[in-house]
Amino acid sequence: MPADFPSNPEEDSLVAKGRAGDNAAPLSISEISSLLKRAVEDQFGFVRLRGELSGVKRAASGHLYCALKDEKAVIDGVMWRGNTQRLPFQPEDGLEVVASGKLTTYPGRSKYQIVIERMELAGEGALLALLEKTKARLTAEGLFDEGRKRALPFLPRTIGVVTSPTGAVIRDILHRLADRFPSRVIVWPVLVQGKGAADQVAAAVRGFSGLPAGHPDRPDLVIVARGGGSIEDLWSFNEEAVVRAIAECSMPTISAVGHETDTTLADFAADRRAPTPTAAAEMAVPVRAELAATLADFGARKERAILRPVQLGRERLEARVQRLPGPAALLQPPAQALDDLSDRLRRGLTDRTARGREKLGKLRLPPAILERGLREATRSLESIRLMPSMVERRLAEKRARLGALERVMRSLDPDAVLQRGYARVLGPDGHTLTSQTEASKEAALTLKFRDGDLAVTTDKSRAAPPAPRSKPKSKPAGAPPTQDDLFG
Repeated sequence: MPADFPSNPEEDSLVAKGRAGDNAAPLSISEISSLLKRAVEDQFGFVRLRGELSGVKRAASGHLYCALKDEKAVIDGVMWRGNTQRLPFQPEDGLEVVASGKLTTYPGRSKYQIVIERMELAGEGALLALLEKTKARLTAEGLFDEGRKRALPFLPRTIGVVTSPTGAVIRDILHRLADRFPSRVIVWPVLVQGKGAADQVAAAVRGFSGLPAGHPDRPDLVIVARGGGSIEDLWSFNEEAVVRAIAECSMPTISAVGHETDTTLADFAADRRAPTPTAAAEMAVPVRAELAATLADFGARKERAILRPVQLGRERLEARVQRLPGPAALLQPPAQALDDLSDRLRRGLTDRTARGREKLGKLRLPPAILERGLREATRSLESIRLMPSMVERRLAEKRARLGALERVMRSLDPDAVLQRGYARVLGPDGHTLTSQTEASKEAALTLKFRDGDLAVTTDKSRAAPPAPRSKPKSKPAGAPPTQDDLFG
Protein backbone atom coordinates (compact mmCIF):
# COMPACT_ATOMS: atom_id res chain seq x y z
CA MET A 1 0.00 0.00 0.00
CA PRO A 2 1.30 3.52 -0.70
CA ALA A 3 2.40 5.61 2.24
CA ASP A 4 -0.26 8.24 1.50
CA PHE A 5 -2.94 5.72 2.28
CA PRO A 6 -2.01 4.03 5.60
CA SER A 7 -3.92 1.01 6.53
CA ASN A 8 -6.36 1.57 9.35
CA PRO A 9 -8.23 -1.51 10.50
CA GLU A 10 -10.94 0.60 12.08
CA GLU A 11 -11.63 2.37 8.82
CA ASP A 12 -11.48 -0.68 6.60
CA SER A 13 -14.99 -1.71 5.66
CA LEU A 14 -16.82 -3.60 3.04
CA VAL A 15 -18.83 -0.60 1.84
CA ALA A 16 -17.09 2.60 0.69
CA LYS A 17 -17.55 5.44 3.21
CA GLY A 18 -16.45 8.99 3.24
CA ARG A 19 -13.44 9.97 5.32
CA ALA A 20 -13.09 12.92 7.57
CA GLY A 21 -12.05 15.97 5.59
CA ASP A 22 -12.54 14.18 2.24
CA ASN A 23 -14.75 16.38 0.01
CA ALA A 24 -13.89 14.74 -3.38
CA ALA A 25 -16.44 12.43 -4.85
CA PRO A 26 -15.12 9.34 -6.65
CA LEU A 27 -14.71 9.78 -10.47
CA SER A 28 -16.07 7.41 -13.09
CA ILE A 29 -13.78 5.79 -15.64
CA SER A 30 -15.25 7.89 -18.40
CA GLU A 31 -14.70 11.04 -16.39
CA ILE A 32 -11.07 10.33 -15.66
CA SER A 33 -10.53 9.27 -19.29
CA SER A 34 -12.05 12.53 -20.44
CA LEU A 35 -9.87 14.48 -18.05
CA LEU A 36 -6.78 12.69 -19.23
CA LYS A 37 -7.74 13.27 -22.88
CA ARG A 38 -8.14 17.02 -22.34
CA ALA A 39 -4.93 17.25 -20.36
CA VAL A 40 -2.91 15.40 -23.01
CA GLU A 41 -4.42 17.31 -25.95
CA ASP A 42 -3.91 20.65 -24.21
CA GLN A 43 -0.32 19.86 -23.37
CA PHE A 44 0.60 18.19 -26.68
CA GLY A 45 -1.67 19.91 -29.23
CA PHE A 46 1.05 19.75 -31.90
CA VAL A 47 4.06 17.48 -31.90
CA ARG A 48 6.54 16.08 -34.43
CA LEU A 49 7.73 12.58 -33.80
CA ARG A 50 10.53 10.71 -35.54
CA GLY A 51 10.46 6.99 -35.53
CA GLU A 52 10.24 3.76 -37.49
CA LEU A 53 6.90 2.60 -38.85
CA SER A 54 5.63 -0.73 -37.61
CA GLY A 55 2.39 -2.63 -38.02
CA VAL A 56 1.18 -0.46 -40.90
CA LYS A 57 -2.42 -1.36 -41.78
CA ARG A 58 -5.05 0.26 -43.95
CA ALA A 59 -8.65 -0.23 -42.90
CA ALA A 60 -11.52 -0.67 -45.32
CA SER A 61 -12.63 2.83 -44.43
CA GLY A 62 -9.36 4.25 -45.79
CA HIS A 63 -7.87 5.13 -42.38
CA LEU A 64 -4.23 4.22 -41.71
CA TYR A 65 -3.19 2.56 -38.43
CA CYS A 66 0.45 2.12 -37.45
CA ALA A 67 2.96 2.41 -34.63
CA LEU A 68 6.03 4.61 -34.28
CA LYS A 69 8.93 3.15 -32.36
CA ASP A 70 12.54 3.66 -31.51
CA GLU A 71 14.95 1.56 -29.45
CA LYS A 72 13.08 2.04 -26.16
CA ALA A 73 9.46 3.05 -26.70
CA VAL A 74 6.41 2.61 -28.95
CA ILE A 75 3.47 4.91 -29.59
CA ASP A 76 0.39 4.07 -31.61
CA GLY A 77 -0.67 6.32 -34.48
CA VAL A 78 -3.71 6.81 -36.65
CA MET A 79 -4.12 8.83 -39.85
CA TRP A 80 -7.57 9.60 -41.11
CA ARG A 81 -8.58 8.91 -44.73
CA GLY A 82 -8.51 12.56 -45.85
CA ASN A 83 -4.88 12.87 -44.86
CA THR A 84 -3.81 9.50 -46.25
CA GLN A 85 -4.94 10.57 -49.70
CA ARG A 86 -2.37 13.36 -49.63
CA LEU A 87 0.56 11.13 -48.77
CA PRO A 88 3.40 11.46 -51.33
CA PHE A 89 4.57 7.87 -50.70
CA GLN A 90 3.27 4.48 -49.63
CA PRO A 91 3.88 3.88 -45.91
CA GLU A 92 5.50 0.51 -45.19
CA ASP A 93 6.96 -1.24 -42.18
CA GLY A 94 10.57 -0.31 -41.47
CA LEU A 95 10.46 3.21 -42.93
CA GLU A 96 11.83 5.98 -40.77
CA VAL A 97 9.42 8.89 -40.90
CA VAL A 98 8.65 12.22 -39.23
CA ALA A 99 4.97 12.35 -38.22
CA SER A 100 3.28 15.64 -37.35
CA GLY A 101 0.02 15.80 -35.42
CA LYS A 102 -1.39 15.89 -31.92
CA LEU A 103 -1.38 13.45 -29.02
CA THR A 104 -4.63 12.14 -27.70
CA THR A 105 -5.92 9.19 -25.72
CA TYR A 106 -8.11 6.29 -26.71
CA PRO A 107 -10.38 5.53 -23.73
CA GLY A 108 -11.52 2.27 -25.19
CA ARG A 109 -8.05 0.77 -24.58
CA SER A 110 -6.65 3.12 -21.96
CA LYS A 111 -3.73 4.17 -24.16
CA TYR A 112 -2.47 7.30 -25.77
CA GLN A 113 -1.74 7.75 -29.48
CA ILE A 114 -0.84 10.35 -32.05
CA VAL A 115 -3.34 11.52 -34.66
CA ILE A 116 -1.06 12.04 -37.66
CA GLU A 117 -1.90 14.92 -39.96
CA ARG A 118 1.25 14.81 -42.10
CA MET A 119 3.88 12.16 -42.62
CA GLU A 120 7.28 12.63 -44.28
CA LEU A 121 10.27 10.43 -44.80
CA ALA A 122 13.05 11.12 -42.34
CA GLY A 123 15.73 12.31 -44.79
CA GLU A 124 17.15 11.00 -48.09
CA GLY A 125 18.32 7.81 -46.46
CA ALA A 126 14.74 6.85 -45.76
CA LEU A 127 13.84 7.55 -49.39
CA LEU A 128 16.64 5.29 -50.58
CA ALA A 129 15.58 2.59 -48.16
CA LEU A 130 12.01 2.78 -49.44
CA LEU A 131 13.29 2.76 -53.02
CA GLU A 132 15.36 -0.37 -52.47
CA LYS A 133 12.52 -2.09 -50.70
CA THR A 134 10.04 -1.33 -53.49
CA LYS A 135 12.59 -2.34 -56.11
CA ALA A 136 13.19 -5.69 -54.43
CA ARG A 137 9.49 -6.39 -54.20
CA LEU A 138 8.78 -5.53 -57.84
CA THR A 139 11.85 -7.44 -58.97
CA ALA A 140 10.53 -10.51 -57.22
CA GLU A 141 7.31 -10.12 -59.21
CA GLY A 142 9.30 -10.16 -62.47
CA LEU A 143 8.45 -6.62 -63.59
CA PHE A 144 12.11 -5.86 -64.37
CA ASP A 145 13.01 -9.11 -66.17
CA GLU A 146 14.99 -8.66 -69.38
CA GLY A 147 12.82 -11.27 -71.07
CA ARG A 148 9.89 -8.84 -70.91
CA LYS A 149 11.76 -6.14 -72.82
CA ARG A 150 10.51 -5.50 -76.37
CA ALA A 151 12.41 -4.18 -79.34
CA LEU A 152 11.69 -0.59 -80.35
CA PRO A 153 10.04 -0.02 -83.75
CA PHE A 154 12.55 0.93 -86.43
CA LEU A 155 10.58 3.88 -87.76
CA PRO A 156 7.54 4.82 -85.62
CA ARG A 157 4.93 6.89 -87.42
CA THR A 158 3.44 8.34 -84.23
CA ILE A 159 5.29 8.91 -80.94
CA GLY A 160 3.49 9.53 -77.66
CA VAL A 161 5.29 11.67 -75.07
CA VAL A 162 4.23 11.78 -71.42
CA THR A 163 5.76 14.89 -69.88
CA SER A 164 5.07 18.46 -68.86
CA PRO A 165 3.96 20.58 -71.85
CA THR A 166 5.70 23.72 -70.53
CA GLY A 167 9.17 22.41 -69.68
CA ALA A 168 12.34 22.31 -71.74
CA VAL A 169 12.07 18.52 -72.06
CA ILE A 170 9.37 18.51 -74.74
CA ARG A 171 11.18 21.24 -76.70
CA ASP A 172 14.40 19.21 -76.66
CA ILE A 173 12.57 16.08 -77.87
CA LEU A 174 10.74 17.90 -80.67
CA HIS A 175 13.89 19.68 -81.80
CA ARG A 176 15.88 16.45 -81.89
CA LEU A 177 13.14 14.58 -83.76
CA ALA A 178 12.96 17.39 -86.33
CA ASP A 179 16.72 17.14 -86.89
CA ARG A 180 16.80 13.36 -87.26
CA PHE A 181 13.48 12.27 -88.75
CA PRO A 182 10.36 14.49 -88.48
CA SER A 183 7.58 12.41 -86.94
CA ARG A 184 4.08 12.92 -85.59
CA VAL A 185 4.21 13.57 -81.84
CA ILE A 186 1.27 13.41 -79.44
CA VAL A 187 1.94 14.99 -76.03
CA TRP A 188 -0.06 13.86 -72.99
CA PRO A 189 0.43 16.74 -70.51
CA VAL A 190 1.05 15.69 -66.90
CA LEU A 191 2.62 16.93 -63.72
CA VAL A 192 6.12 15.55 -63.32
CA GLN A 193 6.68 16.56 -59.69
CA GLY A 194 4.69 17.00 -56.54
CA LYS A 195 1.33 15.81 -55.33
CA GLY A 196 -0.71 13.89 -57.89
CA ALA A 197 2.15 13.62 -60.40
CA ALA A 198 2.44 9.83 -60.11
CA ASP A 199 -1.29 9.33 -60.67
CA GLN A 200 -1.27 11.57 -63.76
CA VAL A 201 1.77 9.86 -65.27
CA ALA A 202 0.28 6.41 -64.70
CA ALA A 203 -3.07 7.53 -66.14
CA ALA A 204 -1.32 8.95 -69.24
CA VAL A 205 0.61 5.76 -69.92
CA ARG A 206 -2.51 3.66 -69.44
CA GLY A 207 -4.43 6.07 -71.68
CA PHE A 208 -1.99 5.58 -74.55
CA SER A 209 -1.96 1.84 -73.95
CA GLY A 210 -5.75 1.64 -73.92
CA LEU A 211 -6.21 3.11 -77.39
CA PRO A 212 -7.50 0.37 -79.74
CA ALA A 213 -5.44 -0.85 -82.67
CA GLY A 214 -6.08 1.24 -85.77
CA HIS A 215 -6.96 4.36 -83.79
CA PRO A 216 -5.46 7.42 -85.54
CA ASP A 217 -3.93 8.70 -82.28
CA ARG A 218 -2.49 5.37 -81.10
CA PRO A 219 1.29 5.81 -80.94
CA ASP A 220 3.82 3.21 -82.01
CA LEU A 221 6.16 4.23 -79.18
CA VAL A 222 5.72 5.95 -75.79
CA ILE A 223 8.38 8.16 -74.19
CA VAL A 224 8.07 9.00 -70.48
CA ALA A 225 10.33 12.01 -69.94
CA ARG A 226 11.35 14.46 -67.24
CA GLY A 227 14.35 16.68 -66.60
CA GLY A 228 16.94 16.16 -63.88
CA GLY A 229 16.49 16.78 -60.18
CA SER A 230 16.96 15.39 -56.71
CA ILE A 231 15.65 12.04 -55.61
CA GLU A 232 12.72 13.80 -54.03
CA ASP A 233 11.93 15.63 -57.30
CA LEU A 234 12.03 12.37 -59.25
CA TRP A 235 10.13 10.37 -56.65
CA SER A 236 6.90 10.28 -58.68
CA PHE A 237 8.63 7.95 -61.16
CA ASN A 238 9.49 5.55 -58.32
CA GLU A 239 5.85 5.12 -57.38
CA GLU A 240 4.44 1.65 -57.84
CA ALA A 241 1.50 2.93 -59.92
CA VAL A 242 3.85 4.47 -62.53
CA VAL A 243 6.11 1.42 -62.62
CA ARG A 244 3.22 -0.98 -63.15
CA ALA A 245 1.64 1.24 -65.82
CA ILE A 246 4.90 1.31 -67.81
CA ALA A 247 5.46 -2.43 -67.40
CA GLU A 248 1.91 -3.22 -68.57
CA CYS A 249 1.93 -0.80 -71.53
CA SER A 250 0.85 -2.51 -74.76
CA MET A 251 3.45 -0.66 -76.86
CA PRO A 252 7.23 -0.26 -76.45
CA THR A 253 8.31 2.40 -73.97
CA ILE A 254 11.40 4.54 -73.37
CA SER A 255 12.11 6.02 -69.93
CA ALA A 256 13.98 9.32 -70.08
CA VAL A 257 13.72 10.54 -66.50
CA GLY A 258 16.49 12.78 -65.18
CA HIS A 259 20.06 12.91 -66.41
CA GLU A 260 22.64 10.19 -66.86
CA THR A 261 23.33 9.74 -63.13
CA ASP A 262 19.64 9.68 -62.15
CA THR A 263 17.95 6.30 -61.91
CA THR A 264 14.31 5.56 -61.13
CA LEU A 265 12.23 2.42 -61.03
CA ALA A 266 10.54 3.58 -64.25
CA ASP A 267 13.89 3.03 -66.00
CA PHE A 268 13.87 -0.63 -64.98
CA ALA A 269 10.27 -1.17 -66.06
CA ALA A 270 10.61 0.47 -69.50
CA ASP A 271 11.82 -1.42 -72.56
CA ARG A 272 14.71 1.04 -73.00
CA ARG A 273 16.32 3.58 -70.70
CA ALA A 274 17.61 6.82 -72.14
CA PRO A 275 20.15 8.87 -70.18
CA THR A 276 18.47 12.13 -71.25
CA PRO A 277 15.27 13.15 -73.06
CA THR A 278 17.36 14.14 -76.08
CA ALA A 279 18.89 10.66 -76.14
CA ALA A 280 15.37 9.21 -76.03
CA ALA A 281 14.53 11.07 -79.25
CA GLU A 282 17.71 9.68 -80.82
CA MET A 283 16.70 6.15 -79.81
CA ALA A 284 13.17 6.62 -81.15
CA VAL A 285 13.97 7.43 -84.79
CA PRO A 286 16.91 6.94 -87.16
CA VAL A 287 18.60 9.73 -89.11
CA ARG A 288 16.70 10.35 -92.34
CA ALA A 289 19.79 11.54 -94.19
CA GLU A 290 21.62 8.35 -93.26
CA LEU A 291 18.65 6.26 -94.41
CA ALA A 292 18.56 8.15 -97.72
CA ALA A 293 22.31 7.57 -98.15
CA THR A 294 21.88 3.89 -97.32
CA LEU A 295 19.04 3.55 -99.83
CA ALA A 296 21.11 5.33 -102.47
CA ASP A 297 24.01 2.99 -101.76
CA PHE A 298 21.70 -0.02 -102.01
CA GLY A 299 20.37 1.32 -105.30
CA ALA A 300 23.87 1.78 -106.69
CA ARG A 301 24.87 -1.69 -105.52
CA LYS A 302 21.74 -3.17 -107.14
CA GLU A 303 22.50 -1.37 -110.39
CA ARG A 304 26.08 -2.60 -110.32
CA ALA A 305 24.90 -6.11 -109.54
CA ILE A 306 22.52 -5.97 -112.52
CA LEU A 307 25.08 -4.51 -114.91
CA ARG A 308 27.98 -6.67 -113.76
CA PRO A 309 26.84 -9.82 -115.64
CA VAL A 310 26.32 -7.70 -118.75
CA GLN A 311 29.79 -6.25 -118.45
CA LEU A 312 31.32 -9.66 -117.85
CA GLY A 313 29.43 -11.05 -120.84
CA ARG A 314 30.61 -8.17 -123.01
CA GLU A 315 34.19 -8.72 -121.91
CA ARG A 316 33.97 -12.45 -122.61
CA LEU A 317 32.36 -11.76 -126.00
CA GLU A 318 35.08 -9.28 -126.95
CA ALA A 319 37.76 -11.78 -125.91
CA ARG A 320 36.17 -14.50 -128.04
CA VAL A 321 35.68 -12.14 -130.98
CA GLN A 322 39.37 -11.31 -130.90
CA ARG A 323 40.14 -15.00 -131.09
CA LEU A 324 37.84 -15.60 -134.07
CA PRO A 325 39.49 -15.55 -137.54
CA GLY A 326 38.67 -12.73 -139.94
CA PRO A 327 36.54 -13.08 -143.10
CA ALA A 328 39.63 -13.21 -145.32
CA ALA A 329 41.09 -15.98 -143.21
CA LEU A 330 37.83 -17.93 -143.32
CA LEU A 331 37.50 -17.60 -147.12
CA GLN A 332 41.14 -18.27 -147.97
CA PRO A 333 41.03 -22.12 -147.79
CA PRO A 334 37.79 -22.41 -149.85
CA ALA A 335 39.14 -19.91 -152.40
CA GLN A 336 42.32 -21.88 -152.70
CA ALA A 337 40.36 -25.12 -153.10
CA LEU A 338 38.16 -23.44 -155.77
CA ASP A 339 41.21 -22.34 -157.70
CA ASP A 340 42.63 -25.85 -157.51
CA LEU A 341 39.36 -27.43 -158.68
CA SER A 342 39.01 -24.91 -161.53
CA ASP A 343 42.47 -25.71 -162.75
CA ARG A 344 41.78 -29.43 -162.48
CA LEU A 345 38.46 -29.04 -164.39
CA ARG A 346 40.11 -27.12 -167.19
CA ARG A 347 42.79 -29.72 -167.55
CA GLY A 348 40.24 -32.54 -167.36
CA LEU A 349 38.03 -31.04 -170.09
CA THR A 350 41.02 -30.51 -172.29
CA ASP A 351 42.12 -34.11 -171.82
CA ARG A 352 38.58 -35.41 -172.34
CA THR A 353 38.21 -33.49 -175.59
CA ALA A 354 41.53 -34.76 -176.86
CA ARG A 355 40.62 -38.35 -176.02
CA GLY A 356 37.19 -38.03 -177.68
CA ARG A 357 38.65 -36.51 -180.75
CA GLU A 358 41.22 -39.28 -180.85
CA LYS A 359 38.52 -41.94 -180.37
CA LEU A 360 36.29 -40.38 -183.02
CA GLY A 361 39.15 -40.29 -185.41
CA LYS A 362 39.67 -43.98 -184.88
CA LEU A 363 35.94 -44.82 -185.25
CA ARG A 364 34.83 -46.28 -188.65
CA LEU A 365 31.09 -46.99 -189.33
CA PRO A 366 30.54 -49.40 -192.23
CA PRO A 367 27.44 -48.87 -194.50
CA ALA A 368 25.99 -52.22 -193.51
CA ILE A 369 25.55 -51.07 -189.90
CA LEU A 370 23.75 -47.89 -190.97
CA GLU A 371 21.45 -49.73 -193.38
CA ARG A 372 20.53 -52.24 -190.64
CA GLY A 373 19.59 -49.44 -188.27
CA LEU A 374 17.43 -47.78 -190.94
CA ARG A 375 15.55 -50.97 -191.63
CA GLU A 376 14.82 -51.49 -187.91
CA ALA A 377 13.45 -47.95 -187.56
CA THR A 378 11.24 -48.41 -190.64
CA ARG A 379 9.76 -51.62 -189.25
CA SER A 380 9.00 -49.90 -185.89
CA LEU A 381 7.20 -47.06 -187.66
CA GLU A 382 5.12 -49.36 -189.80
CA SER A 383 4.03 -51.33 -186.71
CA ILE A 384 2.29 -48.28 -185.28
CA ARG A 385 -1.36 -47.97 -186.50
CA LEU A 386 -3.67 -45.06 -185.45
CA MET A 387 -7.38 -46.06 -185.45
CA PRO A 388 -9.80 -43.31 -186.75
CA SER A 389 -12.22 -44.07 -183.90
CA MET A 390 -9.64 -43.09 -181.34
CA VAL A 391 -9.17 -39.70 -182.92
CA GLU A 392 -12.90 -39.09 -183.44
CA ARG A 393 -13.74 -40.02 -179.80
CA ARG A 394 -11.14 -37.58 -178.56
CA LEU A 395 -12.56 -34.84 -180.78
CA ALA A 396 -16.14 -35.58 -179.59
CA GLU A 397 -15.15 -35.22 -175.91
CA LYS A 398 -13.45 -31.91 -176.58
CA ARG A 399 -16.42 -30.66 -178.64
CA ALA A 400 -18.92 -31.55 -175.85
CA ARG A 401 -16.83 -29.79 -173.25
CA LEU A 402 -16.56 -26.72 -175.47
CA GLY A 403 -20.33 -26.65 -175.97
CA ALA A 404 -20.96 -26.78 -172.22
CA LEU A 405 -18.58 -23.87 -171.67
CA GLU A 406 -20.36 -21.88 -174.36
CA ARG A 407 -23.75 -22.42 -172.70
CA VAL A 408 -22.38 -21.32 -169.36
CA MET A 409 -20.85 -18.25 -170.98
CA ARG A 410 -24.16 -17.32 -172.59
CA SER A 411 -26.06 -17.72 -169.32
CA LEU A 412 -23.59 -15.45 -167.57
CA ASP A 413 -23.40 -12.83 -170.32
CA PRO A 414 -24.86 -9.57 -168.85
CA ASP A 415 -25.92 -8.44 -172.32
CA ALA A 416 -28.03 -11.56 -172.91
CA VAL A 417 -30.89 -10.17 -170.79
CA LEU A 418 -30.97 -7.02 -172.92
CA GLN A 419 -32.73 -9.05 -175.60
CA ARG A 420 -35.63 -9.47 -173.16
CA GLY A 421 -36.12 -5.73 -172.67
CA TYR A 422 -33.74 -5.02 -169.78
CA ALA A 423 -31.13 -2.26 -169.66
CA ARG A 424 -27.73 -2.15 -167.97
CA VAL A 425 -26.51 0.98 -166.11
CA LEU A 426 -22.86 1.86 -166.68
CA GLY A 427 -20.72 4.37 -164.88
CA PRO A 428 -18.26 6.79 -166.50
CA ASP A 429 -15.55 4.14 -166.33
CA GLY A 430 -17.74 1.51 -168.03
CA HIS A 431 -18.29 -0.41 -164.81
CA THR A 432 -21.76 -1.86 -164.24
CA LEU A 433 -23.62 -0.19 -161.33
CA THR A 434 -25.83 -2.52 -159.33
CA SER A 435 -27.33 -0.21 -156.68
CA GLN A 436 -29.11 3.14 -156.51
CA THR A 437 -26.52 4.40 -153.99
CA GLU A 438 -23.68 3.94 -156.47
CA ALA A 439 -25.68 5.47 -159.33
CA SER A 440 -26.66 8.55 -157.28
CA LYS A 441 -22.98 9.39 -156.74
CA GLU A 442 -22.27 9.77 -160.50
CA ALA A 443 -23.06 12.88 -162.54
CA ALA A 444 -23.33 11.03 -165.86
CA LEU A 445 -24.51 7.52 -166.61
CA THR A 446 -24.83 5.30 -169.67
CA LEU A 447 -27.85 3.07 -170.25
CA LYS A 448 -27.03 0.08 -172.39
CA PHE A 449 -29.98 -1.38 -174.40
CA ARG A 450 -30.12 -4.23 -176.87
CA ASP A 451 -30.02 -1.90 -179.78
CA GLY A 452 -27.56 0.73 -178.48
CA ASP A 453 -26.38 2.98 -175.68
CA LEU A 454 -28.04 6.07 -174.20
CA ALA A 455 -26.07 8.73 -172.25
CA VAL A 456 -27.98 10.36 -169.37
CA THR A 457 -27.14 12.85 -166.63
CA THR A 458 -28.27 12.86 -162.99
CA ASP A 459 -29.55 15.85 -161.04
CA LYS A 460 -29.35 15.36 -157.30
CA SER A 461 -31.60 18.32 -156.56
CA ARG A 462 -34.60 16.93 -158.43
CA ALA A 463 -35.82 13.72 -159.95
CA ALA A 464 -34.72 12.94 -163.50
CA PRO A 465 -37.39 13.45 -166.21
CA PRO A 466 -38.83 10.36 -167.73
CA ALA A 467 -36.98 9.03 -170.74
CA PRO A 468 -38.64 9.81 -174.09
CA ARG A 469 -40.47 7.05 -175.81
CA SER A 470 -38.79 5.77 -178.90
CA LYS A 471 -40.92 5.00 -181.94
CA PRO A 472 -41.12 1.34 -182.76
CA LYS A 473 -39.58 0.27 -185.98
CA SER A 474 -41.93 -0.61 -188.77
CA LYS A 475 -42.30 -4.25 -189.29
CA PRO A 476 -41.69 -5.61 -192.69
CA ALA A 477 -44.66 -7.12 -194.47
CA GLY A 478 -45.17 -10.72 -193.74
CA ALA A 479 -42.94 -10.66 -190.62
CA PRO A 480 -44.14 -12.75 -187.69
CA PRO A 481 -45.51 -10.93 -184.67
CA THR A 482 -42.96 -10.17 -181.95
CA GLN A 483 -43.17 -9.10 -178.25
CA ASP A 484 -43.92 -5.45 -177.76
CA ASP A 485 -41.07 -3.25 -176.64
CA LEU A 486 -41.25 -2.46 -172.95
CA PHE A 487 -40.14 1.10 -173.63
CA GLY A 488 -42.54 1.57 -176.65
